[in-house]
Amino acid sequence: MVNFSLEGKIALVTGASYGIGFGIASAYAEAGATICFNDLSQEKVDKGIAAYKEIGVDAHGYVCDVTDEAQVQAMVAKINEEVGIIDILVNNAGIIMRKPMLEMEADEFRKVIDVDLNAPFIVSKAVIPGMKEKGHGKIINICSMMSELGRETVSAYAAAKGGLKMLTRNICSEYGEYNIQCNGIGPGYIATPQTAPLRERQADGSRHPFDQFIVAKTPAARWGTPEDLQGPAVFLASDASDFVNGHILYVDGGILAYIGKQPQ
Repeated sequence: MVNFSLEGKIALVTGASYGIGFGIASAYAEAGATICFNDLSQEKVDKGIAAYKEIGVDAHGYVCDVTDEAQVQAMVAKINEEVGIIDILVNNAGIIMRKPMLEMEADEFRKVIDVDLNAPFIVSKAVIPGMKEKGHGKIINICSMMSELGRETVSAYAAAKGGLKMLTRNICSEYGEYNIQCNGIGPGYIATPQTAPLRERQADGSRHPFDQFIVAKTPAARWGTPEDLQGPAVFLASDASDFVNGHILYVDGGILAYIGKQPQ
């Protein structure tokens, strides 16, 4: 039987105090891993630690801005000292800014690129030396189907995720010989606090137009949940995926395979 256990592994999941990151880290803990995560403030870290405790997980939380290389290097060094060398890295922290391109300031575009693309580079760079020393490692980048599709108002996000897809493949190319696997998960539309405004009921009680659009466009006929990402995330972090490298696994309910219903 292939080994999906993460017993004895140390996982760093960035931005995992809630949402997709929390769901993935929770699954890793259930599979036996020790969980480390970061957030931007002590208050957010404390809330994350409390949320993990509620499900019986003793997580290690760190205040760190993943766009700041010095802070990231310090956090990774602290984890290596206090917990152990990281076996699994999930580059989950990310933002989205929904604005038409002509209304977006260059600084806003840069901010999205900084968090969604530069930060995974910075954190991976800090973690890979320890993985090389151990002789194995797993890096999972939270990518997006927006690296394959275009849509109004998400030019910065799509550009960042397209770059992250190629960073994933290049980390695989450079470090695969050290038994380091770098893959991506490309979520579809997932019901999280970040997407909550797109699912709000209208004043008349009807569903948000975007909510209706996504459900109609998805063969599964629903939004995904953080739990839908747990199985793929455990697979890519486990020994079961040791010969899977440079791959983006889309978990999207079939949306990328579908052009919509045929007119009647």
